[in-house]
Amino acid sequence: MDTLTAIRARRSIRRYKDQPIEPEKLEAVLEAARLAPSARNAQLWKFVVVKDQEQRERLAASTKYSFIAEAPVIIAGVSLDPQREMRCRVPAYAVDLAIAMTNITLAACALGLGTCWIGGFDQDVAREALGIPEAYKIVELMPLGYPAEDPPPRARKELAEIVCYDRFG
Repeated sequence: MDTLTAIRARRSIRRYKDQPIEPEKLEAVLEAARLAPSARNAQLWKFVVVKDQEQRERLAASTKYSFIAEAPVIIAGVSLDPQREMRCRVPAYAVDLAIAMTNITLAACALGLGTCWIGGFDQDVAREALGIPEAYKIVELMPLGYPAEDPPPRARKELAEIVCYDRFG
């Protein structure tokens, strides 16, 4: 599957099959994260791969999305320097992890797996469940597994509504 096909095919999956992910597919998805660009190529991140059912349930308890415990894997994207900003005053950690986790979503889609971006969680509860030091910040939780649903594409704005050339307008 080429990149644009994966981008067009990707959906937020909220129902997963009770089917384990092959180790080579999980490694490929994690490799996609490792290869993501980051500010100054600092790669100030860790990816916590949660396979244990009880641990997935503890993580799900940090959200209002109980479905994430049904996925055979949850990946937590963790910033090792959540205070870091780029020169443009945008938080580098959030951008870096967003890029890496997007790589995961696209690689997963290309491999027949589904994901869902979860940002609605209690930082302290999730951090405690995963043993994340207080100096670090979980940016995202991402369930990963074989989809048990095939949601239709969601509406998107036309390019003319979101793109301007040479100056904002």
